[in-house]
Amino acid sequence: MEKAADSVRADADPTAGKVAFGFLHTLGSETVPSLLRAFRADHPRVRFQLVQNYGEAMIERLRAGGLDLCLTSPVPDAPDLVALRLDEQRLRLVVPEDHRLATRRRIRLAEAADEAFVTLEPGYGLRRITDDLCAQAGFVPRVAFEGEEAETLRGLVAAGLGVALLPPPAVARPGVVELNVTAPRAAREIGVAWLDGHPDTPPVAAFKRFLLSRRGHLLPE
Repeated sequence: MEKAADSVRADADPTAGKVAFGFLHTLGSETVPSLLRAFRADHPRVRFQLVQNYGEAMIERLRAGGLDLCLTSPVPDAPDLVALRLDEQRLRLVVPEDHRLATRRRIRLAEAADEAFVTLEPGYGLRRITDDLCAQAGFVPRVAFEGEEAETLRGLVAAGLGVALLPPPAVARPGVVELNVTAPRAAREIGVAWLDGHPDTPPVAAFKRFLLSRRGHLLPE
């Protein structure tokens, strides 16, 4: 009933209405606020319901009708979804500041094969990417701690409890050093997804067009 009411209001006034928008926790501190500020400059009356979660949970919420669209990684491949790549984010090996590798600027991931890793829990896209990159480097990561949020993992690294593959932080965290990974190429794709064939209200359609216009420039420099 609420979605039907939103649709009626949007038809009556295409400049207003609500967008149910999901995104990864790692995009919440800087990327999403910047996107919303830019979008609202031209669409000040559009309201947002914001949902932060990991990728698989957001996809299920899309299918259940609880989201209009979401930013996720990896970009999903499913017949009932439309999913498009928007940008790419490099990943770094994060080590404690007193670690044996902390004086380095770059590293091959195979050099960390004997390290304890702190990772996100299974089911998170970044965990799957971490496991895949380690497999490409020729090892299975020895996981010491699993968490649900990237900055918590950085805190565990700062406490000397392991190393982690993470996207760059919005604000530099003391106690850690972030190394560029030269091999294998460590990056994750960020994409937008929505349910195929689902009709859009004008605000949702406008926000989709806006996101697609930011291809290659989605993430802050």
